[in-house]
Amino acid sequence: MRIDYRIEHPVTLSARFEVEGFTVLLGASGAGKSLLLRAIAGLLPARGEPFDGLPAQRRAVGYLPQGYGLFPHLSAWRNVAFALRGQDRREQAMSWLERVHMTAHAERRPAQLSGGQQQRVALARALARRPRLLLLDEPTSALDPATREDVIAELIAEVHDAGIPALAASHDPALAAVADQLVLMHGRRIVQTGTPAEVHARPVNGAVARLLGHRNVHRGTVVDGRIRWNAAGVSLPLPVVMEEGTCVDWHIAPTDVGVHDAATAPPDALPAVCEVSQVAADARQFGMRCGNGRLWVQLPPGVSLPDRPALHLPVTAIRCWPREA
Repeated sequence: MRIDYRIEHPVTLSARFEVEGFTVLLGASGAGKSLLLRAIAGLLPARGEPFDGLPAQRRAVGYLPQGYGLFPHLSAWRNVAFALRGQDRREQAMSWLERVHMTAHAERRPAQLSGGQQQRVALARALARRPRLLLLDEPTSALDPATREDVIAELIAEVHDAGIPALAASHDPALAAVADQLVLMHGRRIVQTGTPAEVHARPVNGAVARLLGHRNVHRGTVVDGRIRWNAAGVSLPLPVVMEEGTCVDWHIAPTDVGVHDAATAPPDALPAVCEVSQVAADARQFGMRCGNGRLWVQLPPGVSLPDRPALHLPVTAIRCWPREA
């Protein structure tokens, strides 16, 4: 489904992109993601396609706001039935709850449900409208870390099963990583679209790399044909030719940073001090202080951090983008 909208108030915002399957609109807080969803739902004055000119109640949209918007005084099935018409509303509501595996909790009120269960009830209510488009505003914001991945997987499976295109606004890289399509919003405009694999492989700028959750995205300036890392006060190799004085964002993956003992390190290696160790099931990463900057490094299993570490940044592993004003 083609989205083409322009908002003039309370801020100026324009967006044009395709929604395919489960599409995540990824952006920082204040980028305009929620405003765009509200405009598409007809809850904010705007012009665009689809649904241009239709009042909210006539738009074929299923809208899940932040917090899910369930009525606290109504049971789960009555919340779903609110979106229905006809004499058999309870029977229809129970059918939709069955689709999201919530019939056992039909009589419970929202306060008696977990965040993931509330989300499924809200999804059933949105689907009950038989929409052409699902809109989900920060669907992972109310989920605890222990259950988030399972709830995300269930949500995407249910959306795919319904066969309805969905647009989820989020700042969560974990949700973006499992999307069918990504739409990146920065500075109240769309800056990049593509599959998660495409966008992760080639972010168009440092802002996108930060949105995707990439570590080691820093600011610098081109001085004497090298990158002057502003925070650390050191010079790094410049991977591409840029004009002198250009302000840049640069990035290197933690796995690409070479970790050496200071006594045997390459001449241009940076002295570093370990500040923090982060241990996960499949990797160990270390936050290394270089001047006033920090670089994250990842070591292979079984490799220890030297007592006097020095970090080498290969020029072929550095990405660099001119920084927008």
